[in-house]
Amino acid sequence: MILKRILLPTDFSDTARHALGYAREMAERFGAEVHVLYVVPDPTPQDWAVGAAAPIVSDLLEKWQADAERHLEQVSLGDVETVRALRIGHAFVEIVRYATDNAVDLIVMGTHGRGPVRHLLLGSVAEKVVRKAPCPVLTVRLPGHAFELPAPPPAAE
Repeated sequence: MILKRILLPTDFSDTARHALGYAREMAERFGAEVHVLYVVPDPTPQDWAVGAAAPIVSDLLEKWQADAERHLEQVSLGDVETVRALRIGHAFVEIVRYATDNAVDLIVMGTHGRGPVRHLLLGSVAEKVVRKAPCPVLTVRLPGHAFELPAPPPAAE
């Protein structure tokens, strides 16, 4: 596999910073560029925004974008060619769209490893990206978050 473009979606969490190391290492080995993407959640479809005045929602979105741009500028990949991008919308939709529009060869992203109840209620951005992405996806967990197999059933006597 030849990698020219690696997409690193980020939410600026510890998990995303851990995934950054994988993206940087792969980019260095293959001479690829890394696209760092942050998706600002669009507040307009939220229930609480329906009754809010449009200027308040607009101001909130502008603040979120400005904060995200500041955080994106702080993402450092050393000497690796880096493209920084910001999108507004649903994270998994915008990640897949960005990967498709920019002919990304690999997506490297952190996964938070939420518990089964929280996962059932919230879903997983990483899982949705894996299912819909136009390219391979490498998901990275923080060290110490080991997968644990369920206990085996008791032996029959």
